[in-house]
Amino acid sequence: MPPQPHRPGALEWQVFRGSEAVRRGLLTRHQLRGASWLRVRHDVYADVRLHRDHGLACRAAMLRLPPDAVLAGPSAAWLHGIEHAASFADDVHVLIPRSARVDSQPGIRVHTLGADLPIPATHGAGTATHGAGTATHGAGTATHGADAGGLSAQPGQASLYPGTPGTRAISLATDCGPAGLRVPGPAADPGAASLGRASHDAGRLPRSQPAQAAWETAVWLEPVQAVAIVDSLLGRGLTTRAALAAVAGHNADRPGGRRAQWVFGLADGGAQSPPESHLRVRLVLAGLPRPVTQHPVPLASGLVLHPDLAWPGFQVAVEYDGHWHADADQLHRDRQRLNHLVGAGWVVLHATSRRLHQDFPALVREVRAALVARGWRR
Repeated sequence: MPPQPHRPGALEWQVFRGSEAVRRGLLTRHQLRGASWLRVRHDVYADVRLHRDHGLACRAAMLRLPPDAVLAGPSAAWLHGIEHAASFADDVHVLIPRSARVDSQPGIRVHTLGADLPIPATHGAGTATHGAGTATHGAGTATHGADAGGLSAQPGQASLYPGTPGTRAISLATDCGPAGLRVPGPAADPGAASLGRASHDAGRLPRSQPAQAAWETAVWLEPVQAVAIVDSLLGRGLTTRAALAAVAGHNADRPGGRRAQWVFGLADGGAQSPPESHLRVRLVLAGLPRPVTQHPVPLASGLVLHPDLAWPGFQVAVEYDGHWHADADQLHRDRQRLNHLVGAGWVVLHATSRRLHQDFPALVREVRAALVARGWRR
């Protein structure tokens, strides 16, 4: 039989500092290099069984940062449940007070707060606001908890906020992550919390609230990617147009304020997937009129269809065919919808992932020609 992997109970399903594990005698340096552990970054290791997603990257990054660091922008969006906002390989975005004097490093993008003050936090009902945040790639502010103008801490998060006991000491009890996935957890070890973070604690990490995360994302990322993330935050009800307008107004005079307002103007919570968001924004940036997402098209039979993108005034629609459209049943339903739309007098064009990424100029020409044929004049 193959040898059983050596995993001390205190380190199972954990992200931890390797030097601390060695200092406490839980592992040797040779064992750290074994197949049981994944080296995530310098001196930060994880149980190799953990899923390699952005949550793991966030937990690892926080072990290399001061206690008052706050996850922000696309990293905060991921923690709020927008899984396409970032991957395991993407940089972790954090906000840190300028007084901390922490620079960006491989895999961690540091944005500093303009005021030399610690990041304020709330530990229950209350509000928190900050000064402008600036960084090599943009600006931002951070808050915690609910998506409102003032923010309240989420249940179970207070001990992780700056200035409170347990900023780096977390419970090892079984819990649920941001996606609700329950993972195994060992019995609590009296000293294990000082080693690192449990695999399921991504949901407890301090992060910008959704509207603020949207603002940071709009400032820091390229527009097409940023709009897709904001679309998802809106579409899932994590933020609202009113909340975006409020945060945009509050940050209007800060670096990136105008850019964020422009990105928010392009956003649409009706998008059904990130590729649909990318397609819509790229068509608009190519000079075409803005389409309507999921526009209702009632048929004589009483059926109501909702094409992905539509120009109702010209009865032109674009359907995005994702990977699932290769399924025979889905293909049958798609073709049936197409026939109904064409029968109702619509021109329907199709876009695929290959065309979006490899043949986009030709796709723009086709959509433009269809609109012009139906009376559009630029």
